[in-house]
Amino acid sequence: MSARKILIYPDPRLRTPCEPVAEFDQALESLVKDMADTMYDAPGIGLAAIQINVHKRVIVMDVSESRNQLQVFVNPEIFDLNQGTREVEEGCLSVPGFFVPVKRPEKVLVKAQDIQGNHFELEADEMTAVCIQHEVDHLDGKVFVDYLSRMKRERIRDKLVKSQAEPEARVA
Repeated sequence: MSARKILIYPDPRLRTPCEPVAEFDQALESLVKDMADTMYDAPGIGLAAIQINVHKRVIVMDVSESRNQLQVFVNPEIFDLNQGTREVEEGCLSVPGFFVPVKRPEKVLVKAQDIQGNHFELEADEMTAVCIQHEVDHLDGKVFVDYLSRMKRERIRDKLVKSQAEPEARVA
């Protein structure tokens, strides 16, 4: 498997809502392997399929310090457990170089399927809760800069567009 190219904001393909996975087959296994390779290579702690231009509801994550605890969520759904909210600085592989505070539910319940299609639930808090919410936003066509004011969002967009137009930015 191999790392794939990550779409960079404001690429309009990041706004496409993803379709549920219906086939739990070799193609899904290959996708998950490519996503994991891409995430680890970047390096990042989470990646949604839409970020590599695959419009399926698939997320990979690894929030462990050792970077050896890959989690896969297929067709994830999030439920707020009403434990309050928390503001955490977030970054994104599709918005490189920017970290901004985002307020999200502190604890969530995630219902999803694994790579074989088995259903599971996970109560998540701390960084796991932040990451899963961030990645599910991607599956719904939302980017974390959407939580910012229009002016801040446009400033980030303009800087990323400019950096992509520069010759050094294209070599990679």
